[in-house]
Amino acid sequence: MRSCYFARLTALSVILVFFIAAVAGCGNKSVENKSLDIATGGTAGSYYPIGRAMAEIINQEIPGMKASAQSTGATVANINTLRDSAVDLAIVQNDITYYAANGIEMFKDKKVDNIRGMASLYPETCQIITLESSGIKSIAGLRGKRVAVGAAGSGVEANARQIMEAYGVTYNDIEVQYLSFGEAARALKNGNIDAAFLTAGYPTAAVQDIAANNKVRLLSIDEDKADDLIAKYPFYTKTKIPAGTYTDFNQDVLAVSVMAILVATDKMEDQRGYDIVQALFSHLDQLKASHAVGRLITRDGAMRGMPIPMNAGAEKYFKE
Repeated sequence: MRSCYFARLTALSVILVFFIAAVAGCGNKSVENKSLDIATGGTAGSYYPIGRAMAEIINQEIPGMKASAQSTGATVANINTLRDSAVDLAIVQNDITYYAANGIEMFKDKKVDNIRGMASLYPETCQIITLESSGIKSIAGLRGKRVAVGAAGSGVEANARQIMEAYGVTYNDIEVQYLSFGEAARALKNGNIDAAFLTAGYPTAAVQDIAANNKVRLLSIDEDKADDLIAKYPFYTKTKIPAGTYTDFNQDVLAVSVMAILVATDKMEDQRGYDIVQALFSHLDQLKASHAVGRLITRDGAMRGMPIPMNAGAEKYFKE
């Protein structure tokens, strides 16, 4: 009788050990799955501060979530890390995302089909910066000049190439410099380049840094050239950069913009997608406080210019 009692007790102990191990294993997996990496851009642009604010909102609003923003090489690099599922969310340009989803331009024969839209954020304006002392007053005037076109293979570079193309200017007509936002700012201040292309929400920190001690000039795109550009690349829109955006430059400038969008991979659960956009768009005040472009993020515009299928949960939230 006593031996039977101990046998049953031993069996129950074994079952209890396995149960505790199973619960612990599930618990560890749950915690691991709640980490969230957000790929952004360089610290001199707008993606990084917006991404940091997003991480803070997600951490404060979604229990158990541990989100963090990573400084990266921006859109193209972000799409590649999403393709490899190395990050969970990323801020990217809608034009480059379109290229990736369709396997064209820099993604020719390298189609990326595992990206899903979360929300459109704000227009990113293609800004062409020079110093007043350079004497350059038009995009056509870039011929023969040292021009920073963004990092090689980046979204900025694609914008630079397309905009100059509208004026018949090719890389053969300029001295091409492949520089990031921060590098271009330093090179302009040091006199090592004559002009730089930047694609970011304005005002951009890198340009503000230049304008703090130098008189800058933003080059305007002509109305007819903007129309030609939009006809060929329909993801562009016209944007007016108002006078006074940067210190001592008091002219309105016609430019073109693409959209900054938040994307995830197809591994993002629908409910988690819903929870994330609900948290973000319920705290737009924090996004506005993180960077000047935050004021342009609205729920009404959250599906505008989205070039790829959306996460079903995020789409559900915006259609409610």
